[in-house]
Amino acid sequence: MAITFDLFGTLVDAEYPDSPSSAVADELSELGVSVPDDWDDAYREVHIDAPDGAEVPLPAHVAAALRSRGATSPDNAARRAVVNAFDPEVTTRPGAVDAVKTARECGSVGLLSNCSVPELVSRTLIRSDLGRRDFDDITTSVACGWRKPHEQAFEASARGLGVAPSDVTHVGDDPATDGGIEALGGQFVNLRETTLDAFAARIRRGDGPCP
Repeated sequence: MAITFDLFGTLVDAEYPDSPSSAVADELSELGVSVPDDWDDAYREVHIDAPDGAEVPLPAHVAAALRSRGATSPDNAARRAVVNAFDPEVTTRPGAVDAVKTARECGSVGLLSNCSVPELVSRTLIRSDLGRRDFDDITTSVACGWRKPHEQAFEASARGLGVAPSDVTHVGDDPATDGGIEALGGQFVNLRETTLDAFAARIRRGDGPCP
């Protein structure tokens, strides 16, 4: 038995740039990269042909967008620009710490997050009231290569926890993505219908999801 949590919008709120393309362009310029005049268009275009459900790391997308306009990003500039551009202020959501702590009464606890930005999940945890030590496994789409609701994202998380996907209860705020666990026989706790505090209270009362 294991419980996994989504991160953004579930355990934490994070402030992102109002214009991601502009934020990345500013960081590229700081690194000496010549940003194309039509960068906003290039940023919005699809440059990497990936399978349905696969995650395209944002640095790879940015580097491809630059190449499409005849520009380059030497010395890993695309990755550095993306990491610097997505450097959010983080607020831990009410009930998050207690819910993660209480989930341990059921078994292993994991984090499963859709995130195309390298290092963002670890940075977010550092700035929250949670930490790496609070989870037995952390799986991100940028690391495993698949985004929820694709089955392979949930399977990767389950493998990291040493359980079958059908033995996982996943807690999240987006039924369209987080609810994908149900296709594998697991349970979904929809935070649009309940709260983290209520979820923790259910565990303490013994009426789910613990066996």
